[in-house]
Amino acid sequence: MIAADSAFDGAPLFRSEFDLDEGHGSVSRASLRLTARGLVEAWINGHPVSQDVLTPGWSSYEWRLRYATYDVTELLESTTTLGLALGKGWFGGRLGWTGRGWFYGSEVAALAQLEIEFADGHHQLVTTNDKWTSGPSAVLANDLYDGETIDARLSDDDWKLPGFAGDGWVGVHTVEFDSSTLAPYIGPHVIRWNTLPVADIISTPSGKTVLDFGQNLVGWLRVRVSGPAGTEITVRHAEVLEHGELGTRPLRTAQATDRFILSGGEDEFEPTFTFHGFRYAEISGWPGEFDSSAVTAVAVGSALKRIGTMTTSDPLLDKFHENVVWGMRGNFVDVPTDCPQRDERLGWTGDIAAFAPTAAFLFDVDSFLSDWLVDLDLEQSHHDGVVGFVIPDILKYTDRERPTEFGPVSSTAIWSDAAVWVPWTLYQAYGDREVLERQFGSMASHVRRVKSLLSDSGVWDGNFQFGDWLDPDAPPEDPARAKADKGVVATAAAYRSARIVADVAAILGREDEHAEFDAIAAALHRSFNDEYVSAEGVVKSDCTTVYSLAIVFGLLNAEQEAFAGRRLAELAEQAGYRISTGFAGTPFITDALTKTGHVDAAYRLLLERECPSWLYPVTMGATTVWERWDSMLPDGTINPGEMTSFNHYALGAVADWMHRVVGGIAPLTPGYASVLIAPQPGGGLTEADTALETPHGRVSVHWKLVDGTLTVEAELPEGVDGVLRLPGADDRRLSPGTVVASTELRMA
Repeated sequence: MIAADSAFDGAPLFRSEFDLDEGHGSVSRASLRLTARGLVEAWINGHPVSQDVLTPGWSSYEWRLRYATYDVTELLESTTTLGLALGKGWFGGRLGWTGRGWFYGSEVAALAQLEIEFADGHHQLVTTNDKWTSGPSAVLANDLYDGETIDARLSDDDWKLPGFAGDGWVGVHTVEFDSSTLAPYIGPHVIRWNTLPVADIISTPSGKTVLDFGQNLVGWLRVRVSGPAGTEITVRHAEVLEHGELGTRPLRTAQATDRFILSGGEDEFEPTFTFHGFRYAEISGWPGEFDSSAVTAVAVGSALKRIGTMTTSDPLLDKFHENVVWGMRGNFVDVPTDCPQRDERLGWTGDIAAFAPTAAFLFDVDSFLSDWLVDLDLEQSHHDGVVGFVIPDILKYTDRERPTEFGPVSSTAIWSDAAVWVPWTLYQAYGDREVLERQFGSMASHVRRVKSLLSDSGVWDGNFQFGDWLDPDAPPEDPARAKADKGVVATAAAYRSARIVADVAAILGREDEHAEFDAIAAALHRSFNDEYVSAEGVVKSDCTTVYSLAIVFGLLNAEQEAFAGRRLAELAEQAGYRISTGFAGTPFITDALTKTGHVDAAYRLLLERECPSWLYPVTMGATTVWERWDSMLPDGTINPGEMTSFNHYALGAVADWMHRVVGGIAPLTPGYASVLIAPQPGGGLTEADTALETPHGRVSVHWKLVDGTLTVEAELPEGVDGVLRLPGADDRRLSPGTVVASTELRMA
């Protein structure tokens, strides 16, 4: 691994020029393995080795540094130049809200190994070493949060080619590192996955020019421009406008600003060592008349395959579903983050614990989340079994700057439960038994850790909890002050995790562990009921979240559950079917209502348009899911809370219920080897189309409701059977192929 002998503004270039070994015939294969402390892009003889960006992404660098492997056979010539460009990325750039960077080291560095195989079997190896040279790039500043500055006057592609003189270039030095931390990618690389043209040009009240791309996205701008040398174009990014101007307050300290300095010729700028969450870009310093065709928004994210789709007869609901998709794409940039725009962008465990089932339906995230779970396991194993709030965990380096209300570092419900809930989701979605085997130690360690935190009464009520975070009734400045008792939320979550780990142990044939965790789950069940549930079924704090969790997690007997369902429906009605749950309750409330026979109330919640509701942001022009139900207030101003994002996928977790209950597709067995087709129309919807590319092939359901008659057409792939369950009709076994069935619905 090598680093430059000069810092070069945190964006050095490296190059090595070499001749192919002679006398061995043609090159039959050439493979480049590449990684960096920072971000790295590579060229061979001026040709990019890949279209990937932000390589090698963000992992728990202390214990795992991923490398990419590229086939470069067609790029080699008799004299070849291998060139590398580096940026700070997650390794050296700012992370979190403390303003700090360089958590993992003090300089960017690169490691490359080019293995060349010739026709006669001869091998030639070219690696980074102290014979390489380093030099300055056109990048004067780069930071994921703050943006990138590129001076085109300094750009010279000759460094990528043989024969470059290297004026101003210096040597390199080797960097000590533990090669055992090197690991191949498990998940997909980050790519440019979409481009968007300028949708509108806005002149603000203060006279500024703002470009509207019509969609909140994550990435950067590609700019083609010519003008006098030294002209500086400044681009500021934001998700929303407020009072007609760029709404930057939610960014907090993130500058989200790119600067492009013109060479005097035809320039093209693309700042690939940063990314921004934005719909709007304020652009200043443009030479002459602005040409909207010269600017394109480039959306980046991990290379995920779309597998699940859904449309309905309600355009507003369809727009919400589309917002869920865009929010997920923008926050699945190598790590499942909370938000992509402000001085945070961290892998919050609570967000993905809530959203994983939705993610696993919309896209194939098996390898993506499996990769992230490796880091969760590493962080946990180096922290006495504690699953941190964020993975990778940079908060462990900022203990002195931690908000005091967080208390001492320890496990916390929902967030730490990601260690159990996420691999269980992957198993249910893809039938991936290997993820259970890989993660079982982590899953078991989490539940054992929680067991050690239980009070004498057997409930989890003694350490810091986020609880029902962002309850809409909590004050903006105190999002943890929810209606739901934190002990109720935590103990319910602990029971669910223990029950899942017991089931996983049984699946894996671990009899001793099955008995251990079955006993833990049983004890938590008893303690929950003893401490928090009355004989008739009233759950402590008597609010929507506690009933939702108790019902869905199976913590009540039949009579109590029936009461809890009635009480939940009553509370939902009293709230005017506006949302009254936060992070803990929102993913489960519609399922709780459905399970207890109140599907109409679930639809009322889903389709409510007044704030707070899932559709309120859509009525306000949202193109992604918001962090707060009221991130933007009805008068068009931004929520006054310090923590306000307009791209947060967690509250979009209801899409999982939509896929199963509105769309009608759910697994009967893990991986959809057997499928439940059970749409439950409601809410005035008259039609829905849902499809999923399962590991066994495509499953689709189309239903239509006409004059009280529900007609369902379902298709199962070869080798997949299922059950058709329609309201008011007996279950019907399904074989592979297409089936059409109808039933009369009793209209409320």
